[in-house]
Amino acid sequence: MKVKKVKKVHKQGMLDNVMRQFNHAADIIGLNKNIRKILEVTNNELVVHFPVRMDSGEVEIFTGYRVQHNNALGPYKGGLRYHPTVDIDAARALAMWMTWKTSLAGLPYGGAKGGIELDPKKYSTAELERITRRFTYALGDNIGPELDIPAPDVNTNAQTMAWILDTYMSTKSPNERSKNLHVVTGKPTGSGGSQGRDRATGYGVFLTIKFWAAHKGLDLTGKTFIVQGFGNVGYWAAHFLEKEGAKLVAVQDASGTLYNEDGMAADELLAYAQANNGNVEGFAQGAPMANEDFFGLECDICIPAALGNQITALKAPHIKAKVIAEGANGPTDVEAEKILLERGVDIIPDILCNAGGVIGSYFEWLQNRNGELWQMDEILQKLEKKMRESYDKVQHTALEQNLDMRTAAFVIAIERLEQAYTQRGIFP
Repeated sequence: MKVKKVKKVHKQGMLDNVMRQFNHAADIIGLNKNIRKILEVTNNELVVHFPVRMDSGEVEIFTGYRVQHNNALGPYKGGLRYHPTVDIDAARALAMWMTWKTSLAGLPYGGAKGGIELDPKKYSTAELERITRRFTYALGDNIGPELDIPAPDVNTNAQTMAWILDTYMSTKSPNERSKNLHVVTGKPTGSGGSQGRDRATGYGVFLTIKFWAAHKGLDLTGKTFIVQGFGNVGYWAAHFLEKEGAKLVAVQDASGTLYNEDGMAADELLAYAQANNGNVEGFAQGAPMANEDFFGLECDICIPAALGNQITALKAPHIKAKVIAEGANGPTDVEAEKILLERGVDIIPDILCNAGGVIGSYFEWLQNRNGELWQMDEILQKLEKKMRESYDKVQHTALEQNLDMRTAAFVIAIERLEQAYTQRGIFP
């Protein structure tokens, strides 16, 4: 019997993507080879296994990660996610993206990322609190307000940050506790959180779309958009786009895909999802459709705001949107991007598009450090100014050097890091 050999298709991971993006930009600027060696590896990687007692009385062992990529520009900064896909390679990739993101935004931060490999929907609130507190204890002094400052990410929120803050502060002496309020950002406002932090990422996504439209001479009124992931980022991006006159025609999350060419109200969809265990499935204003057809829908704007590697080379030829605004980290793989750029689809890269979150975190960190309280209007105004500066720099570099927006963003971010290493030297 003749056995037919099947060609194995390599599935790109997020780490593959970020390294290819980095190397492409590094080649363009002729990055110093020694600095390149430093930036292509992480500084520190922590993997912790810790036991937690469940509501049933049984003990379960969890695996948590914290990867610190680079701190040449300041303390490590990055989110913690709770998801089954969390592993060391995902944490490495996400930590690297954070380094480029904070550098591009001109913040005094480096990049880190981490989380726990679990599906939070399988655990009670009490169990999640114990898991979070035990994870924080396991991280110990590897995080800190001037060392590494976590924030919310996929499946974590202000409550998660409050548990981390309380646990971390409980390990300090009474006279040190007040100095550690800024160990995490994205906290509830009653626990030192900042006004506007909840909407900062989604607002930043909206702002970059608004800047893009202005650059193209387009009016957002009447434009249609689709959103993958209707969590914090997806909702707030939709909320602000709606206020600008755009129309949400499709949404997708883990529960399914909904479509309505006449539009769906973002606020009503959020209220429904919150009452439905976070799922959009069953929302009356949208008709269910096949998940695989989502990215091929007729629309002007596509906002992937879920997980990485969602837009692949198989999906890219079918995308009809004029622009992809990356609310998620690494949602478009390298091969898909080549296809999209050849087809004339603009991509607002993640390290620019979703940087509103880390900028908002920076504002919270500053307020905690300085004992200040800023008002919502002031925060959103400062956020828009920062996002505008970053967008304009990327747009200018892209036009001046004939680059796509992602490569331009990486060039700016890497050059800032190269300057820091060149000026300071490398110890010893």
